[in-house]
Amino acid sequence: METFLYQATVYLATAVIAVPIAARLGLGSVLGYLAAGIIVGPVLGLVGSETEDLQHVAEFGVVMMLFLIGLELDPRTLWNMRNKLVGLGGPQVILTALVIMVPVMLFGQAWAPALAIGLTLALSSTAIVLQTLSEKGLTQTQGGRSVFSVLLTQDVAVIPILAFLPLLATSGIQSAQESAAHLTEDGAIELADDHSGHHGGHADLSIVEGLPGWGVTLVTLAAVAAVILAGIYLVRPLFHYIYVSRLREMHTALALLIVVGIAFLMSLVGLSPALGTFLAGVVLANSEFKHEMESDLEPFKGLLLGLFFITVGAGIQFSVLFGDPLRILGLTLMLILVKGAILYGLGRAFGLRNRDLWLFTLALAQAGEFGFVLLSFSLQQQVVSAAVGEILLLVVALSMLITPALFILYEQLSRGMGEDKSKTALEPDPIDIEGPVIIAGIGRFGQIVNRLVQASGIQTVVLDHDMETIQLMRRFGFKGFLGDPTRPELLRAAGLEKASILVAAMDDREKVTQLVAYARKQRPDLHIIARAYDRNQVYQLYQAGADDIVREMFDSSLRAGRYVLENAGLTEYEAAVAEQTFYDHDRQTVRELAELWDPSTPTTQNAAYIARARELQKDLETALMSRASETTPKRA
Repeated sequence: METFLYQATVYLATAVIAVPIAARLGLGSVLGYLAAGIIVGPVLGLVGSETEDLQHVAEFGVVMMLFLIGLELDPRTLWNMRNKLVGLGGPQVILTALVIMVPVMLFGQAWAPALAIGLTLALSSTAIVLQTLSEKGLTQTQGGRSVFSVLLTQDVAVIPILAFLPLLATSGIQSAQESAAHLTEDGAIELADDHSGHHGGHADLSIVEGLPGWGVTLVTLAAVAAVILAGIYLVRPLFHYIYVSRLREMHTALALLIVVGIAFLMSLVGLSPALGTFLAGVVLANSEFKHEMESDLEPFKGLLLGLFFITVGAGIQFSVLFGDPLRILGLTLMLILVKGAILYGLGRAFGLRNRDLWLFTLALAQAGEFGFVLLSFSLQQQVVSAAVGEILLLVVALSMLITPALFILYEQLSRGMGEDKSKTALEPDPIDIEGPVIIAGIGRFGQIVNRLVQASGIQTVVLDHDMETIQLMRRFGFKGFLGDPTRPELLRAAGLEKASILVAAMDDREKVTQLVAYARKQRPDLHIIARAYDRNQVYQLYQAGADDIVREMFDSSLRAGRYVLENAGLTEYEAAVAEQTFYDHDRQTVRELAELWDPSTPTTQNAAYIARARELQKDLETALMSRASETTPKRA
């Protein structure tokens, strides 16, 4: 216990010092955590190599991160992303695995371990890349969305890879043992036998140990099915049961129980706990308790994820690196170059260019934390030898350590292109909520509407095409989705078919009218409230089918006019009566003139319109004079 507390104290103290320094230097928190681990481990030797207990705790940072990612991706969102998941992410995993397999076989490995190594190294670091994209504000760019699609595909691909690896064991055992020397140069980097136990990850409890390859596969698939069924039928009743207790800490305890319990089940069958919790998150994405689970687990995730990065840095075996530095560094750089070339080609094939293409290429060129999981499982199933596994673990760790430098390289290339970041093509956000009110446009007009409606306890779905506006909203705690509100597929995803109210509040007058016309055609029963720039647009929106039309300056101008009247000698009551009279008359006037307005004829040439407008203006003057005489006190 004392050793555990000592290690935790050293890690956290170093992180508190190193991470802020790295952030101030613009290197990002991930590099700071990795540097902190290297300092306390290989450099200063403040912690020894026996850090397994703390590493197991730290790994829950990745587990919780994948669970929270899953909560943000309901099955409908996954289906909407199917083109990129299958078309972009799938080829990346398969092509990278096959291309890496070739040089591995040239080093003397048989096809079975070579394929296992290729599949392992084809995956990238979800933890490092997503956190860095978020910190640098690149998540919503086209390149960032493509990176996320590939990472999501890789996360899902871990399930079939883990199920497939035991099938390689029969053909991989003998060949892996015979060819280990080809990578180690006559034992220059040989390992002791007991190292395989450390990296192999033999669990104290296992329900697949001793089973044949096909048996392991069946049990693995059964465990995945159990997680999905429990998420659908068991979790909601549990939350309702806990809710009755009215104890806030029990909600946190249940959220942790879900994550820890699923992780334990996955460990029993040799699966990645992170992937099990990810699946559970996807299943629970539509749960009414989704946001509560997010708020309960977010603090644990942030702390443990940082601790995970520290243990990665502390676990780098520099003695192995120094034993043959050129070979290991060469393998690491070769991995990055090979993956980068494949990513660059796929990115161009899918239309990525300039900044987005380089972001896609450099962000995914490393190996990832799932590499540790797959290598450990491969060692446990004896698909690869212990000696080869030790080298590959070092290559994975070094490539992850280089990742922040790749983002720095991206920034240098991006600045060299001299492009306006605001003009970078953006992809719409996947929309994961529905509500009775859809607000299209969240600028100076729409944000007031949204704040009032949300503060009244009514759920809104906010759409806007401007990334900076959406990010500003999120900083103040309001959720919004990036995308063009006039796109039919985005409106459908926002719940247009079920919503009762649509607020068209965009700045672009043509888009507002276009949105109103489309929404009215799709939903004749929908109540549409539209923002108008002037009277001409009021008439356009009236013909397009808007129910309530608000000129953006009308109410504020009317209130300013009331202030003028109050300071010109009228009482507050008299000014208020005049304001209300003008308001009522104007609403009636707009309805009448809308019938006479002709979009094909300029207003100045529409004789009927002008004549009726003059008559209505005289009626207004008469009404105001009449109200004034009624409200003015009679003098004796």
